Amino acid sequence: MKFKADQTTQKLRGGYYTPQNLADYVTQWVLSNKPTSILEPSCGDGTFIQALYNNNCDSNIAINAFELFDSEADKSRKKCQNFNFSNSEVIEGDFLVWANNAIKKDSELFDAVIGNPPFIRYQFLESEFQEQAELVFKQLNLKFTKHTNAWVPFILSSIKMLKSGGRFGMVIPSEIIHVMHAQSLRTYLGEQCSKLVIIDPQEIWFEDTLQGAVILLAEKKINPEEMSQGVGITRVKGFEFLKQDPEELFNSTIGINGETVSGKWTKALLEPQELELIDRIKSHQSVFKFTDVADVDVGIVTGANKFFLVEKSVVDEFKLHNYAHPMFGKSQHCKGIIYDDTQHKENEENGLPTNFLYIEDQFDELPKNVQDYIKTGEDEGLHTRYKCRIRKPWYKVPSVYSRSLGMLKRSHDTPRLIFNETEAFTTDTAYRITSHDTDASKFACCFLNPLTAIFAELEGRYYGGGVLELVPSEIEKLYIPIPDNIEFDIHNINESIKSGSIVDVLRTQGHHILGSLGFTTDDSDQLLEIWHKLKSRRQRKDH
Repeated sequence: MKFKADQTTQKLRGGYYTPQNLADYVTQWVLSNKPTSILEPSCGDGTFIQALYNNNCDSNIAINAFELFDSEADKSRKKCQNFNFSNSEVIEGDFLVWANNAIKKDSELFDAVIGNPPFIRYQFLESEFQEQAELVFKQLNLKFTKHTNAWVPFILSSIKMLKSGGRFGMVIPSEIIHVMHAQSLRTYLGEQCSKLVIIDPQEIWFEDTLQGAVILLAEKKINPEEMSQGVGITRVKGFEFLKQDPEELFNSTIGINGETVSGKWTKALLEPQELELIDRIKSHQSVFKFTDVADVDVGIVTGANKFFLVEKSVVDEFKLHNYAHPMFGKSQHCKGIIYDDTQHKENEENGLPTNFLYIEDQFDELPKNVQDYIKTGEDEGLHTRYKCRIRKPWYKVPSVYSRSLGMLKRSHDTPRLIFNETEAFTTDTAYRITSHDTDASKFACCFLNPLTAIFAELEGRYYGGGVLELVPSEIEKLYIPIPDNIEFDIHNINESIKSGSIVDVLRTQGHHILGSLGFTTDDSDQLLEIWHKLKSRRQRKDH
């Protein structure tokens, strides 16, 4: 968990300002609808006010701009004065307070909304701001989560106050496409807007940050009963797209509707024929949803991994051999799909922390060497940590059991199921998997294929570094082909992964698994290409 004290001032105020050329482009599209009133809910130093002027905006347009910080608000006021925007008002204070009052009155006040909302995690907001953020969700009858970010209620309230047929253009975090905490927002946008277009760059637009950003262009429905065109995503590289008329870009981007708008928007990255291929293969009787064929549970939560997960030298020093058990929890612990004695010994020789300490006896009943080790943890204050202090004794970790399959929470290329031959323990950086009817080793082999890899990209989430992460509810939505009569050499697959290319392994696995279900090598290769496209986007690489 990250705390306020660890964060930069810039992060705490959400101050990542939009490059002027992007602000100009967004504003050009919004102004082409000839609005007479415009909202800027977080104007900062006036980048979007500058954009209005750069686009020859009518000086009589009604501008309502909000800014929390007085020094920035003064800059925006000065720009309004310099540009002769006589019908403008820059209001210093919390936009959400004003917005909640407007929502309460069910007001639709503006023809257009532009801007770049603050990127601040809910946990870093002051309590009064947290209350206002939560109130937005409550008033709109939307599910609220404390995992949300300030930009989400900013967009929700802005869309609510947008007039029918009005336009919304903002630069927002790219995570809107896939993070779970933005689901209420995605659903609301799908219901309220006739069309949504995301301009998705390969590059990071904000300097000195890993925060990915996109442009969201949206038109609000004229009639609530109007059929939505859904959401479309157009991928761009560099700033060449700025030469294209934004109106033309918006109209030419094809949206897809249905489950994409109500769920994650990642599918909008794919072409209709790619979605058709995925759906066709997914519908085969031997392709199963993960939740129907297996269970997933989190790994062991220690509350102090450095104390409980140790290298062999610590075990030897304190003579903890009777309390040490094999464990894995990072990709460096297992680069293939088998965790066995050989892998464990190799990890120990490399000095990796692959021993889990399970101590359950009362302190007075323990040998002195174990007591000495426990005291080293207490000297560091580990017994006062929340997860440790709520259990008695603090060093007895609960829920200690292993499963024959494990899966790391995060992956670079694609998730893998690990056949846990040694019955090693896994911490909360990994999951414990139980296959219902399929042999564990076979299940691990079947999991490694292009179709499942695609669904991992569609259902998972990722942040600035491009590492893919899946939580249990997302794993349960993956699809796995499990042919009845198929054989694998799991040791050969394991060595191929460790010594070769994951792309080559997925290709071979796809031909073998999907071919046994009657699909062609061309079908499998197309799936591999789709996966590669999604992975390249996540890692911000050319495809």
